[in-house]
Amino acid sequence: MTSDDLLTCDPITAKYSVFQRARGHRFSIDDRATAFVAVSSLARAPQRALDLGTGIGSVLLMVASVFPEASLVGIEAQEESFALLEKNVAHNALTHRTRLLHGDLRERTLELPAQTFDLVTGTPPYLPLGTATGSPDPQRRAARIELRGGIEAYLAAAAHAVSDDGRVVVCADGRSPERTLTAGKQTGLHALKAVHAIAREGNPSPLFSVWTFTRSFAGALVEEPLVLRDAAGRRTEASLAIPRAFGLHTTSTAATVERDDSAPGHDR
Repeated sequence: MTSDDLLTCDPITAKYSVFQRARGHRFSIDDRATAFVAVSSLARAPQRALDLGTGIGSVLLMVASVFPEASLVGIEAQEESFALLEKNVAHNALTHRTRLLHGDLRERTLELPAQTFDLVTGTPPYLPLGTATGSPDPQRRAARIELRGGIEAYLAAAAHAVSDDGRVVVCADGRSPERTLTAGKQTGLHALKAVHAIAREGNPSPLFSVWTFTRSFAGALVEEPLVLRDAAGRRTEASLAIPRAFGLHTTSTAATVERDDSAPGHDR
């Protein structure tokens, strides 16, 4: 086994843990924030939840931990991530209520019954082809570069899958909110809320944003900040509330297994 093959097994909720490559794609604060907003956005527990571009299963596992009765579907194209996704679902004894689809979400989503999911989540890469140098590691490159589409592809897939009263929760580049809003309008989805993650108090622009969409118009867009660290570099209470929502108890100085300072494109 080479150093690139080494896996760690890290807690992602009080119930579940995730195998991830020590030097590969690893879950990060954008996964946690997306799952946190998702589980907080529903008036009732979902019966069916879909995670697009599931990766190693981070968001899917967090949603599963909060909603133990929900059936889950995850779609992932990258081969190494899909193998770890299968491993993580089996490791956490979720096989009985989880369906995993290997392939491009732009195609595999269309195989699913339309408008039948109460919750659709996704953490797309958000660096368009040609705008950044991709990692030589295929798994990390797929998490950073829009090899199979970006927010537009994710929201188009979500629009096919989400029910009339369901919610779509996606992470997107905090520097270009107009791109996400336009993609939502083009797919017939209405933006309800945008949570803008600020890496450190005083930073001028978001690290990323987590958007909530619905099929039905529900008033003006609500926007709010999520400051991850204060001016002294300590994790804020708002930041600490995210892992705590999944049963993990942390402090402002505790070491964590996810990064909260990743560059746009969430290459972990």
